[in-house]
Amino acid sequence: MSVRVASAELLARAAAGNLGAAARLISRAEAGAAEARPALAEAYRRAGRAHVVGITGVPGSGKSTLVGRLTHALRATGAKVAVVAIDPSSPYSGGSILGDRVRMSDLATDPGVFIRSMATRGATGGMARAALDAADVLDVAGFDSVIIETVGVGQDEVEIAKASHTTVVVSAPGLGDEIQAIKAGILEIADIHVVSKCDRPDANRTLTDLKLMLALGTADDAPDAWRVPVVGTSAITGEGIENLVDCIQRHRTAVPSDARAARARRIAAFRLEKTAENLLLERFQARFRTHETDRIESLAARSIDPYSTAIDLLNRTLHGGHVHEPLA
Repeated sequence: MSVRVASAELLARAAAGNLGAAARLISRAEAGAAEARPALAEAYRRAGRAHVVGITGVPGSGKSTLVGRLTHALRATGAKVAVVAIDPSSPYSGGSILGDRVRMSDLATDPGVFIRSMATRGATGGMARAALDAADVLDVAGFDSVIIETVGVGQDEVEIAKASHTTVVVSAPGLGDEIQAIKAGILEIADIHVVSKCDRPDANRTLTDLKLMLALGTADDAPDAWRVPVVGTSAITGEGIENLVDCIQRHRTAVPSDARAARARRIAAFRLEKTAENLLLERFQARFRTHETDRIESLAARSIDPYSTAIDLLNRTLHGGHVHEPLA
């Protein structure tokens, strides 16, 4: 009979380079295990060395292929690289569909690379709830770069910009991404724009359009402000990958210290908001599943209304069953 290893011990083993322990602790973070929270809190306190790079873009833009190429290039510099690939949840098991891990299978034998697929499990914003906990654990485990690849984003799913030190937005020719960039606010969140599939003949149009739109938006920037580059890449030829690595490294060091401090505060604010939201949601769902059958019946019969009932439910959730001041 196997003995369950405490999460604090898993963290200690991860810090010593045991990637199996890191993977087990990340699984507990995904499951929302209360026992793991002190260890994850300690991981947060000890993290902060790794560079977190967010890769986002619309479905079909070639994010996973780019992440594979980027990982190879970063490894060539001697860096240890971890990839957290956010996949859609399986409609049957609720787990990750693992498409990204399949596409990066050629990296699986490299001891300096760690790849973890993570299901969204209903989370919006293109991220999984445990993605930043995973980044902390991998930071403590000694990885120099942690790449978070979001699920294909829509028009408002830009949370990665609040969670990464460098945000890379991937576009592809022929998808209308230059228009989507304006609609979705994608243009504003990018620290680096990548146009993938630049071996295609229509790539220059997308490159030119993005550069023109960026030029319009940076006319009033301070002289030392970061100028968002547009990098063309090709997974077939390898074109632009080294340039992308150089841009990521320059963004890490070239951004003024006050801008880096402001970004750190935004990441901290986002982390606090999402952690509180997740803890509240867990408590709410536990109470909803076990205590609300009768009120659901009354609501279905329209003998009560959803607003006053929801306010009462939230008060009971927040205050352990004792109603205090109303929320509204």
